[in-house]
Amino acid sequence: MDGASDELSIMKHLLPWFCLKSVPGVGNHLFKRLIHHFKSPEQVFNATQKDLLQVEGVTTRVVAAIQNHKISDDLQKELDQISQKGFQIVTLLDPNYPALLREIPDPPPFLYVYGNLDGTANNIAVVGSRHATTYGLTTTRNLCADLARLGVTVVSGMARGIDTAAHEGALMGKGKTIAVLGSGLDRVYPSDNENIYHRISANGAVVSEFALKTEPEAHNFPIRNRVISGMALGTVVVEASKKSGSLITARLAAEQNREVFAVPGSVQSFKSIGTHTLIKQGAKLVEHAQDILEELGAAIAVQDTMNHKEHDQTKEILASLSPDEVLVYETLGPYPEHIDDLVRKTSMDPGKLSSILLKLELKGIVQQSPGKLFSIYAI
Repeated sequence: MDGASDELSIMKHLLPWFCLKSVPGVGNHLFKRLIHHFKSPEQVFNATQKDLLQVEGVTTRVVAAIQNHKISDDLQKELDQISQKGFQIVTLLDPNYPALLREIPDPPPFLYVYGNLDGTANNIAVVGSRHATTYGLTTTRNLCADLARLGVTVVSGMARGIDTAAHEGALMGKGKTIAVLGSGLDRVYPSDNENIYHRISANGAVVSEFALKTEPEAHNFPIRNRVISGMALGTVVVEASKKSGSLITARLAAEQNREVFAVPGSVQSFKSIGTHTLIKQGAKLVEHAQDILEELGAAIAVQDTMNHKEHDQTKEILASLSPDEVLVYETLGPYPEHIDDLVRKTSMDPGKLSSILLKLELKGIVQQSPGKLFSIYAI
């Protein structure tokens, strides 16, 4: 069978999945029960009324909708576009469908996939504020880079802020990452993440349960959050205000019997109210990647390796700096500090300090935030 014939066969196999999902009254819960009972969408459509009514949640109205279904032109067009754009569809019965996601009560019947889900079983979700601080972004990148180096796949939502930093960190660590969109794969959101969208697909996958051209509407994001938490062993929250959407993901993780982790922040920052609340409620406090692995009972033996890597990395950075640059570097931390405070701590002339900070910034070691604030950048 040639490539074109193979592709045609795959599309023909997928059509019943799309048809069943489009049947009025068949939501994700019922779809899962139907597949569990009948083993395939084709068998659902071939079933008698008596057999269908044996499935919990199936009413005579649903039976009528199933038996009177018609294949719309839109469904065929959707499948054609998926094929043309090089995307994949992974169904509940596909071995590449995330095993953990399959366990939740309402998994998507299928996922649109840009990239590859192979080798992404050990997943940790990392989410947080769209309007993150420098501390939050730096901590997230470093944490996710370490997770990636340990063979953990980082799952997030590709939103601005913490989500993007999580994907960036995983890529820095030369690992795999998965982005779960609240829009269709044809609607990259936010649009300025187009570059990382393609980088993620080359080192993992971008996935969505929504049709290709679905816009990033507000009600889609709580729906996609259950997928982020559902395909992960645990969810880490970094910087979340009192009403953050990240807390929804954490709640969903708890409801799915998955672990919830939180990275502490400054008690003076409203961005940390949500994470501190989670810790008070029993979430595991996270300072390092090892905190996550210890809680999950996996890869504890890598702790010394990680400590050596961090130590060697710091030594390498310091060896490349002048004595004055070392002094400034060691004075800085992940929380932004005003230049006046740095002048006081280093006892340096303001002009000289500004020059050193600029050099460190050009080396990618220091990050400047608005208001003459400086902090260590994720390395």
